[in-house]
Amino acid sequence: MPFSYWPILLLLLIPPLLLLWVWRRRGRSVVLPFDHGQQKSGRWLKAILNVAQSLPALMLAVVVVLLAGPQQFSEPKTKRALTNIEFCVDISGSMTARFGEGTRYDASMEAIDEFLDFREGDAFGLTFFGNSVLHWVPLTTDTSAIRCSPPFMRPEVAPSWFGGTEIGKALLACKDILTDREEGDRMIVLVSDGQSSDLRNGSDQEIARKLRDNSIVVYAIHISETNIPDEIVNITSITGGEVFNPGDTEALKGVFHRIDQMQEAKLEKVSAETMDHFVPFCVAGLVLLAASTLSSFGLRYTPW
Repeated sequence: MPFSYWPILLLLLIPPLLLLWVWRRRGRSVVLPFDHGQQKSGRWLKAILNVAQSLPALMLAVVVVLLAGPQQFSEPKTKRALTNIEFCVDISGSMTARFGEGTRYDASMEAIDEFLDFREGDAFGLTFFGNSVLHWVPLTTDTSAIRCSPPFMRPEVAPSWFGGTEIGKALLACKDILTDREEGDRMIVLVSDGQSSDLRNGSDQEIARKLRDNSIVVYAIHISETNIPDEIVNITSITGGEVFNPGDTEALKGVFHRIDQMQEAKLEKVSAETMDHFVPFCVAGLVLLAASTLSSFGLRYTPW
């Protein structure tokens, strides 16, 4: 058993010495005259008296142990391993196209909002991109900033330099964000609806290898009626992710559920912690105190 202040345990040498003195002392014998009496030796009575007088020494031992701060180890627990998830959302002009009851941008942000609920405990970041990249929300477990962000960077109100689509630039920018986090897995959820010129001529595979080398998995959502670009398929395949092409808002929400199932949260064991262990010693001390108090009413050594 560990102790917070173990040197105090050296005082435990005192109680045994007191017990030795109680049980080995002879005291003063008193001779009483009884004519023709056959008196008992009194050994049993002496033993009972010695036990009663040993109680204070035992209480002292309990006090020393309590002062030393007894500790115990808690049961090992498990906690959810952190996953760093960076949302990379396209805000080019084409994201204003109709999709369900709103636009492609609206449907994407609503699905992301729902995704935040069943990935509670992970760290999320939000990056908007077009021809430029803007890290809107840094990686954080507080999702309120992401939930409040949709009105501020809608494609209709975004600056003109966000009008195009450069997915390669956005993915590399997200890589820099994720590699700064040493703890937890790394994942990018790319939401886009178009082609990207900066992924051609083998750039897609080069970017994918950089992401894979940094243990970043890319899941892509091609929110458009057009075919999924081959470059996006290559990036998700090389990094160990997958690309989806939802046809409506319900399918889009289902995609995020699918991503959650494919990238399951991991549990890791947490080492046991030390905690105070006073209860059994306090109970023992109270029992000894009660016994000593009761014995003082009738079990006392009279030194005469």
